[in-house]
Amino acid sequence: MTKTAPLTLALAAALLASLPAQAQWSKKQNDPQGAAAGANAQGAAANLEHCSEPMGTIAVVEEQDGDWYRYLTSDLRLPSTVPVIRMLIQQSNCFVVVERGRAMRNMMQERALMDSGELRQGSDFGKGQMVAADYTLNPSINFSQSDAGGVGAVLGAFGGRLGAVGALAGGLKFKKAETLLTMIDNRSGVQIGVAQGNATKTDFNLGAAGWGGSGFGALGGYTNTPEGKALAAAFADAYNNLVRAMRDYRPQEVQGGLGKGGKLKVGR
Repeated sequence: MTKTAPLTLALAAALLASLPAQAQWSKKQNDPQGAAAGANAQGAAANLEHCSEPMGTIAVVEEQDGDWYRYLTSDLRLPSTVPVIRMLIQQSNCFVVVERGRAMRNMMQERALMDSGELRQGSDFGKGQMVAADYTLNPSINFSQSDAGGVGAVLGAFGGRLGAVGALAGGLKFKKAETLLTMIDNRSGVQIGVAQGNATKTDFNLGAAGWGGSGFGALGGYTNTPEGKALAAAFADAYNNLVRAMRDYRPQEVQGGLGKGGKLKVGR
């Protein structure tokens, strides 16, 4: 061992010890992971909120023309957030997920084949079977860029000697990721809920080495990159906050009825 090694390890230990208690992420408690089939969930994170019965049907739709989405897919090279959020929703049993994304084209293709007479008799893709989406959930991300200083940069400088923890701490391309989940009632167009979640560089990195390559299955960078894991944790946090708020939901009442003029009148 070199003369500088004890000093390096001591400094790293001091830095790790100074981080907040919430930094102690546990794979079983915090990772979005496992699987879901109908109302049954397997291997879900211990901290994921769960409902005894669903509150309605929901579709997850991204606004892919936003700056955050371009940064997510171009700079971070991460895929859509929709599969991550869908899995959280189904594992929680708080809503029933309905398809309104790319697979919708395949669904309509089967119906077109039925209409053209190409499908076998009894295939039963007739009208009136698709389930309506009561709500739409719209995810978005607010990124705070990382600077050259701070705990992450110091640990990153020791990455070769400290192993995975140091490497992950220095590897994040943003300082903080704040996620938002906005919930819209599809029949009225009214926003009925919004929740924020976050995962900062310091409160994520200590447990990052505990995230395995399995868990999500085909969710790519959300299981094997520091940025993806941080964002998945932030969306899990936002979703838990949303479910807690929805359990105590009370509709907003407007005098005279919604969309009928309101109380703030315009003078003549």
